[in-house]
This record gives sequence, C-alpha cells and structure tokens, in this order.
Amino acid sequence: MTSRLDEAQRLRDLARLRRVRDRIDRDHAQPLDVEALARGVHMSAGHLSRAFRLAYGESPYGYLMTRRIERAMALLRRGDLSVTEVCFTVGCSSLGTFSTRFTELVGVPPSVYRRQAVAATEGMPSCVAKQVTRPIRNREASSGEAQLA
Repeated sequence: MTSRLDEAQRLRDLARLRRVRDRIDRDHAQPLDVEALARGVHMSAGHLSRAFRLAYGESPYGYLMTRRIERAMALLRRGDLSVTEVCFTVGCSSLGTFSTRFTELVGVPPSVYRRQAVAATEGMPSCVAKQVTRPIRNREASSGEAQLA
C-alpha cells in the first residue's frame, strides 16, 4: 500500500515539475525566481530545486538561463538588435551575467556569435538554423563522447 502512495506522490511531483518547466519555457523573458516558481506549484524552493535537478539534470535557474540563451541566439542570428537589446529582451537584467552565461553555453561571447552566426546560417531556414546552432551543455557533450568511444 505504501509503495502505491509513494508512486502516486512521485507522479504528482512530476506533474508539478512539468508545470514549472512549461512556465519557464513560456515566461522565460519575465522576471522569474525559484521562490515564485515554487509558490506556483505549492512546493518549497529547496524541494523544487532538488526535485527539478533530479528530474531534468539541472537547476530551475540553469534551465531558465539555457532557455534565455537559446532565444538570444535566435535574436542574434536575426542581426537587427544589439547585444544589449537582446540581453534585456530575453529577460536578463545584467549584461555581464548574460555575456558570461552565453559564453559558457555557446563557447564564444554574444558579439562574436552574432558575427559568425549571420554568415554561417545565411540562406538556412530558421527552424534548421535553430537546431544546428543549439547550445550543447558540458554534461551533454561529455556523455555524447562516452557513447562514441
């Protein structure tokens, strides 16, 4: 009986985590913090962070920043906004934090990415460019290398 209750609770928690992830995907440009996300699904911030990391392999904040960087990459490929405008458009409030995180995920600073991406994706449909230029997190790259060996 206990295992059935534990399983039911686990499924409820997973549903709440999906709601958090969906909210981050939908509202990534809005000011979001772990406390607000946790309140929205009636969890403590600490429990949400632990459960989210266990389910998705990264913290809610890390997931949020990845979504913002992916959106920034698309805006930078368009080429009609400055790096600063892109930073604030995707929901970041600090250009320094944005540039640092962008460089960590993408491998080059936003200004360099903008110059390189415009030339590299010229003539490519945006849906293909998005897939080709998607950032690879360090843990994904290392697990992919292990599979190739």
